[in-house]
Amino acid sequence: MRTLNSYDDFTPLSEIIVGSAENYVGHDRDLTFELFFHEAIGGYRSDWAYPRLAARSSEQAETWKIGKRYTEELHEDVENLAATLTSLGITVHRPLPLPTDASPIAGLGWQAAPTPALNVRDNTLVLGDEIIETPPAVRSRYLETRLLSQVFRSYFDTGARWTTMPRPVLTDRSFDLSYAQSAATTLGGPTEPISDPQHGPYDVGVEMMLDGAQVLRLGQDLIVNVAQDNHRLAVDWLKRHVEGRFRAHTVHRMADNHIDSMLLALRPGVFLARHAGLREMLPNAFRTWKFIVPPEPGPGQFPVYTDSELLLTSPYIDINVLSLDQQRVLVNADCTGLIKTLEGEGFTVIPVQHRHRRLFGGGFHCFTLDMHRAGGLVDYR
Repeated sequence: MRTLNSYDDFTPLSEIIVGSAENYVGHDRDLTFELFFHEAIGGYRSDWAYPRLAARSSEQAETWKIGKRYTEELHEDVENLAATLTSLGITVHRPLPLPTDASPIAGLGWQAAPTPALNVRDNTLVLGDEIIETPPAVRSRYLETRLLSQVFRSYFDTGARWTTMPRPVLTDRSFDLSYAQSAATTLGGPTEPISDPQHGPYDVGVEMMLDGAQVLRLGQDLIVNVAQDNHRLAVDWLKRHVEGRFRAHTVHRMADNHIDSMLLALRPGVFLARHAGLREMLPNAFRTWKFIVPPEPGPGQFPVYTDSELLLTSPYIDINVLSLDQQRVLVNADCTGLIKTLEGEGFTVIPVQHRHRRLFGGGFHCFTLDMHRAGGLVDYR
């Protein structure tokens, strides 16, 4: 194991964490889950707007089971991703698997079934030689990084810094609902009206929440997506924490939270982008970069599901690629339009199978966490 060193998403990669899909069987559909995925699932159901959930919200959320075939195929695809990276000479670390009989986790006034550490990009931000555990917005993911503790400890033992941002209490009133209630969201529209939210004994007001996947790392510069006050509080903390080491820039509502299915840097001067209009949202220094925009996802690119399955991502999830260096890119084998686009731009595409990305909320970038790349604290402006 090398020392921790990760400042970007495109310099030569040598060590990475690949998530685990073991025992990913369902979702706890409480307020926090519904709010986080509200754009994808067409409006969230608040604990106070849905009496059938309200009586159980502080004890146990409604569980949405995922078909066994899909969970088995997800596990197969994730293990193949890890094997592919290993075959390419990259050291792959794995989280502890979630036990089959994992007990519910609990906070002040809530309880949730834990999820495995699959989308490991979300709850951790690696900045150079520092691991930062970020404050989660979904209750079922509250202790997810504990499944990564052994890996994090190994890097700490070789000199890495290891920090945890302030953890939210996650009561129903911890959330800024303005984004979910706005008609001007990126993909969806206004959700159902919210009125008379209930107070609880553990309320502390709006709390900081931020996922690592909201941060685009570009050497000295960090571009952070902020959609509401939970994010804004967390970015205030982050800016103070990295002052003097990194320049943190905010972009306003590029997405509801994560931006790595909106914009990724493939090499200095080149972005992969959902659409060219994102240019105007960026700091001026990065507006001159080239924007590669793939064709719209075509029919047949995704499996056909019944109404019994819950789609958590937009059809643009395959923009969520993983660069091994400034030339080679791992891309979903089913996304032929993106593959042709990248090959036409001179990139070497490594196609890897990932069938059910819309059911599990992540692509190759989400499923991985870069721990050692060759890059440093470079000014790419």
